[in-house]
Amino acid sequence: MSDTNELVQRYLAAWNETDAAARRAALEEVFAEDAGYTDPLVSVRGIDGLDATIAAVQAQFGGLVFSLGGAVDAHHDIARFTWHLGPEGAEPVAVGFDVAVFGADGRISQVLGFLDKVPAQA
Repeated sequence: MSDTNELVQRYLAAWNETDAAARRAALEEVFAEDAGYTDPLVSVRGIDGLDATIAAVQAQFGGLVFSLGGAVDAHHDIARFTWHLGPEGAEPVAVGFDVAVFGADGRISQVLGFLDKVPAQA
């Protein structure tokens, strides 16, 4: 389970990484090359799509950070976890949960995201 927790933390760190080269490197470590990401606002496949999605979210919500909202619940090759987006240490402006599927190589092959709380401009 600790490997799953670490991978989820690295996943969130990739969402928070503002340096483009460092973010790309983090994504390549955490995600399979052809990984899919789907939430109510976007559906992309591959590292390029993930990178562009994260860059767009950062442009929209500059200065806010993603953090783990509770314990990671995992079994087999699947994990679910709640995340918060907001000013560090303050009330989140967005809350959601993701379900991550892990491939045979231990990297994330798919993320299905759900939004529980979103700001008016989202």
